[in-house]
Amino acid sequence: MSYRKLKADYLFDGHNMRGTEAVLICRLDGTIEKISDENEAGSDLEIFSGMLVPGFINCHCHLELSHLKGQIPPDQGLVNFLLSVIKQRYQPEEIRKEAIRNAEEKMLQSGIVAVGDICNTIDTGDLKSLKHLLYYNFIELLGWTPEQASSRYEEAESLAEQFKKMGLDGKHLSLNPHAPYSVSGELWNLMKPGFKTKTVTIHNQESAAENEFFMSGKGDLVRLYAHLKMNTDHFKIPATRSLVYYLSEFKDASRIMLVHNTFINEEDILETFPFRDKLFFCLCPNANMFIEGRLPDVLLLRKHNAALVFGTDSLASNHQLNILEEIKMVKKNFPSIPSAELLVWATSNGAKVLSFEPDLGDFVKGKKPGIVQIDNIRKGEITELSTSRRLI
Repeated sequence: MSYRKLKADYLFDGHNMRGTEAVLICRLDGTIEKISDENEAGSDLEIFSGMLVPGFINCHCHLELSHLKGQIPPDQGLVNFLLSVIKQRYQPEEIRKEAIRNAEEKMLQSGIVAVGDICNTIDTGDLKSLKHLLYYNFIELLGWTPEQASSRYEEAESLAEQFKKMGLDGKHLSLNPHAPYSVSGELWNLMKPGFKTKTVTIHNQESAAENEFFMSGKGDLVRLYAHLKMNTDHFKIPATRSLVYYLSEFKDASRIMLVHNTFINEEDILETFPFRDKLFFCLCPNANMFIEGRLPDVLLLRKHNAALVFGTDSLASNHQLNILEEIKMVKKNFPSIPSAELLVWATSNGAKVLSFEPDLGDFVKGKKPGIVQIDNIRKGEITELSTSRRLI
């Protein structure tokens, strides 16, 4: 059997940084054989600059919004951003699908091997059926008024069936709430039986307005409901922050992924402790800066040993779908965090929350995780000039 022997200045195995003499040995198709010492690897080494790492996992994406790249201005806050997406999302099908194809190709080139993708339409189905990347398809439900619950749930089930008929993996597919402020209690009750054995996800505390609404019934979300002509009379204000209000709804889920967490605080994090063996916090730092001009308190999440992963959000709220750029944004703002830790979030943690860990996430014998080169590394750390490309 033929093998490739890859050596770079640094080797990250999905969990730890290996010694400078480490050589990655794999089959021609990228299946990992072992990590060996250079003295034992023999001849025919392929030498690369920078660092070799497993393929990246993009845990939160809206691929179907790729046609909105450059269409929505930054720094306008979440409510104005949502209204802009609603106004502009419906463009001709070929424009939408061409943008989706281009976005996926750039993800492939940058080293992404799997994506947790939010789905409201079937637009991405044809491309996903080609299986260039692995996808966990998160069918998203929105329905704030109780009267909408049955029809919205039936629409989501129908979309899920369409994906399955296109050959997409039903194991890596679930029905999910969009956000606590867009799902009624009746819709929660329809969804919850399907959470078992699944990873489920929700947009969490992306704006200060979300917490304000759940605490007092006031704030910018009221303007959103008014603009959309949505009645809020059915909702009894819980006088708690939003995460406390809804978290118990996920108690039967196999894994839980809270996305954004831009306005999470220590009290909220402490409330998640009963779920911590299955709870992951997804960071989308470039999108957070684009929409709200603010990052989550990453150091606070680390203080409490939160399991962290990375997402990119959409091209409506980001300039690229590139996990290395998300790492660089965190590194720029929190330079004390070692690059090796950030790479755990981008590889093995991501594979775990999306239940792709049997195949992806780390350089373990028999896995085929993809092999990515990161160039422009300085003393083992990612820099602002670092770039990534997929080798295998």
